[in-house]
Amino acid sequence: MASQMSKAAAAVPAPEDGPDAGAVWHYGDPLGEQRAAATGAVVVDRSHRAVLTLTGGERKSWLHTISSQHVSELADGLVVENLSLDGQGRVEDHWLQTELDGRTVIDTEPWRGEPLLAFLRKMIFWADVAVEPADLGVLSLLGPALAEPALLAALGVAELPAEGAAVEVDGGFVRRLPGAGLEVDLVVPRERLADRFSALVAAGARPAGVWAYEAHRVATQRPRLGVDTDERTIPHEVGWIGGPGVGAVHLDKGCYRGQETVARVHNLGKPPRMLVQLHLDGDGDRPSPGDPVLAGGRVVGRLGTVVDHIDEGVIALALVKRGIPVDTALTTGGDVQVAASIDPDSLPPADAVGAGRLAVERLRSGGGGAPR
Repeated sequence: MASQMSKAAAAVPAPEDGPDAGAVWHYGDPLGEQRAAATGAVVVDRSHRAVLTLTGGERKSWLHTISSQHVSELADGLVVENLSLDGQGRVEDHWLQTELDGRTVIDTEPWRGEPLLAFLRKMIFWADVAVEPADLGVLSLLGPALAEPALLAALGVAELPAEGAAVEVDGGFVRRLPGAGLEVDLVVPRERLADRFSALVAAGARPAGVWAYEAHRVATQRPRLGVDTDERTIPHEVGWIGGPGVGAVHLDKGCYRGQETVARVHNLGKPPRMLVQLHLDGDGDRPSPGDPVLAGGRVVGRLGTVVDHIDEGVIALALVKRGIPVDTALTTGGDVQVAASIDPDSLPPADAVGAGRLAVERLRSGGGGAPR
């Protein structure tokens, strides 16, 4: 659902064939909006995201058993990422989960709202849980000026929440996401979105479209479901591993669908692909998400989000074969073929050898004994 803000005369709509159809792409100066996000503050209408509310006394323990995150005792006011996996550990859904005032609010990609709602309802059985669509919309704010008094007042808070935390405001909440730079979401009833957007602009936040948000996301290497992932993606490939605040999969819990794959890859192996940032040749047309990435004519990966960044030029996220040398000459292989190179700083850290792998290697070498 497009909000009232998208009716502004200067608003340019996002491409209809893209993941943000119905949202504002930019307000006439996309690179200026990116600069404001880096040096001041911007507000982005992301109310096209799907939002669901979970209530009931067993909602946390129930959701704990069917998702990858440890949420059975999630404290009031905390925000985590979470996943639903299939039986082979492949990612089906990714959402942000906010626990506040006796309810659990989850928001996800626009096209996953109805499938996720259907899946959750199907899994309730006899648990004391109710899952309903929520008439809430998301406004995202970026920039170092978010902590200034005027913007805090417009948000309705005395100070920003801690990273990974949320506080109640105006029938909804303000949450702060962990990561590089200041990023805050204001989640409020849709009937109040236009007024809250205007108040934030009056307080000094520049209106920006989802282009600016996507440029920030790609530059900070945060994957997006269905754009930077495909039907084969497992959490390890895109960095969705770790406890609350550092990933969407908690490694100290079990008994959820796909757990065996998560544990096996973590302990014994390495994921077949890795998420990296690519620099693309900016002359000419842009390739599309889903296009193959080629090395010497051979497919070595899959292109994800492609965006023009004010400082980095044309950049993209891509899933590429693990172990490919960073200096490999790459090209995209769809209708638009351009040269590409891997940003060395985007490579995942060297994989730690798990206890299971150490045990296997010790047996193969004849060392025996337990790993230390």
